Amino acid sequence: MIDRLDDFLKLNTEALKLRAYRQSVIAGNIANADTPGYKAVDFDFTRALDEAVGRRGAASAPELLYRRPVQDALDGNSVEMDAERARFADNSVRYEAALKMLNAQIRSMLAAMQG
Repeated sequence: MIDRLDDFLKLNTEALKLRAYRQSVIAGNIANADTPGYKAVDFDFTRALDEAVGRRGAASAPELLYRRPVQDALDGNSVEMDAERARFADNSVRYEAALKMLNAQIRSMLAAMQG
C-alpha cells in the first residue's frame, strides 16, 4: 500500500524537490553576479526529473552545468542578470504549479479514502 502511495505521489514530489533546488541554484547565481570569475550554473531539469522518478532509494543532487553567456564580461563572470531573473520567475511559477498538482493529488486521494 505504501509503495503504491509513493508511486502515486512520486512525480510531483520529485518535481517539487528539484524546483526548490533549482531556485537555490539560480539564487546563488544572482547573489554572485558581481563576483569576478564566477561562472553561472544550472542543471537540466527534465533529465534530473527523469532520473529522480526512475530511481529507488537515496536521491542525489543533479549535475550542475556551467552556462555559456551570450556576451563575456571583462571580469570573467558569466551571470546575465536579466536571464537569471527570468529563470527565477519561471521556476517560481513552475514550483507553484507542482505544489498545486501535489495538493490536488492528495485531496483526490483523501476523497477516495473517505468514500
